[in-house]
Amino acid sequence: MRRAILYCGAAARGREWARITQESTDDLELRVWPEIGDAAEIDYLAAWTIPAGLFDGLPSLKAVFSVGAGIDQLELATIPAGLPLIRMIEPGITACLTAWVAMAVLAVHRDLPAYVAQQRAGVWRGMKVVPPAAHRVGLLGLGHLGQSAAAALGGLGFPVAGWSRSAKALPGIACHHGDAGLAAMLATTDILVCLLPLTPETRGILNAELFARLPRGARLVNAGRGGHLVEPDLIAALESGQVSAAVLDVAQQEPMPEGHAFWQHPAILLTPHVGAVTQTETGIEALLDNIARFRAGLPVDGLVDRAKGY
Repeated sequence: MRRAILYCGAAARGREWARITQESTDDLELRVWPEIGDAAEIDYLAAWTIPAGLFDGLPSLKAVFSVGAGIDQLELATIPAGLPLIRMIEPGITACLTAWVAMAVLAVHRDLPAYVAQQRAGVWRGMKVVPPAAHRVGLLGLGHLGQSAAAALGGLGFPVAGWSRSAKALPGIACHHGDAGLAAMLATTDILVCLLPLTPETRGILNAELFARLPRGARLVNAGRGGHLVEPDLIAALESGQVSAAVLDVAQQEPMPEGHAFWQHPAILLTPHVGAVTQTETGIEALLDNIARFRAGLPVDGLVDRAKGY
């Protein structure tokens, strides 16, 4: 009997994933919510968000797959404890986010926010140009995405350090962990990049206390989640000169409300949460490969430790 994956997310992507699944495998089909069909045939749920009460109607469900790199958009308390939860790790996300981080780091390295402000004011004035080796980059988060970004930035000539919850040893990266390691890295970071998962421990980590630990005039890049940043603290740090520029892909409220201080701030560049987007072709390939591994009893990529929140 053919088994099924239920997809809850963008309908256009779901239809394309259903077509690719049909062409790729004989014993699985992908159904797009709310077209469930026979609920007893659904073994896997692939979702960005999950409709309320859905689990009560899926008696055969074996695993839940997030279709994004993170899981903070899911209400973990509503997912039955016995169900494995697996986040998306796929080369399209990695390539997109790595490119975005490189773009953002180069933007603040070469003073792009200030040049944009000058352009709007009709000012033609050059600023001091320094090589990448003069700006030390510190990465908050050394998971799969952080390691890819670190390699790219190192290739551009930036000295790269990174901080993670547990100790890591990675070639070409000065690795730090724990509270003491965080303090040590921040003290020597000219461009801080946040790639952390959003958990209760990391919520609000980009705050006044952290900014004060950076060298004066440091730059900030946030490609994590809006919940990492205490937004008024960034405004205060920019106004005082403790932080000189920021590139943000995420916000506490998305889209940001009209009149938000970030919209017109001359030291901030914004992108609308487009740093990493699951790619259609590589995303379904990664999902089907992970399901095949799960069915065979092999380790899967992206298995979430619920105690850690990622």
